[in-house]
Amino acid sequence: MDKIKIGILTASDRASKGIYEDISGVAIIDTMKDYLLNEFEEVYRCIPDEQDVIEKTLIELQELGCDLIVTTGGTGPAPRDVTPEATENVCEKMLPGFGELMRQVSLQYVPTAILSRQSAGIRKKSLIINLPGKPKSIRECLDAVFPAVPYCIDLIGGSYFECNEEVIKVFRPKK
Repeated sequence: MDKIKIGILTASDRASKGIYEDISGVAIIDTMKDYLLNEFEEVYRCIPDEQDVIEKTLIELQELGCDLIVTTGGTGPAPRDVTPEATENVCEKMLPGFGELMRQVSLQYVPTAILSRQSAGIRKKSLIINLPGKPKSIRECLDAVFPAVPYCIDLIGGSYFECNEEVIKVFRPKK
């Protein structure tokens, strides 16, 4: 079984300054530990909500060989929420279905989910997924979209993700 690399990027002015702990980045790592049977190396970054910094960090994580890059924070309507714009600027292809499904799932819990601008895209052999900032929402959104993630990574030439089927049922077409 391949060892894989996963980038975890938290975009938060306050967490990057140490004003509070980055519990959202931890929630992503914990979820990946639940989902994956592969051994994985987490490449973690906590940076301010600055579009140019987010773009440079996404590129860095892709160049470091991360098959999957998961971001948290910066997906709302506030002026400093620029993670989706940064993601779109560095990706060759956008995958709008990810954001559509995440919003649909989140709307079951909060009416403000329509304000969220989560998205996903592909940069070379990396899948980038933008998640909301709250740990509960992170898990809800990942539970919804992750069944398609391993096959997407297969299609773009990334590592083979093996998942714990007791936790998350992934879909790959029969050969």
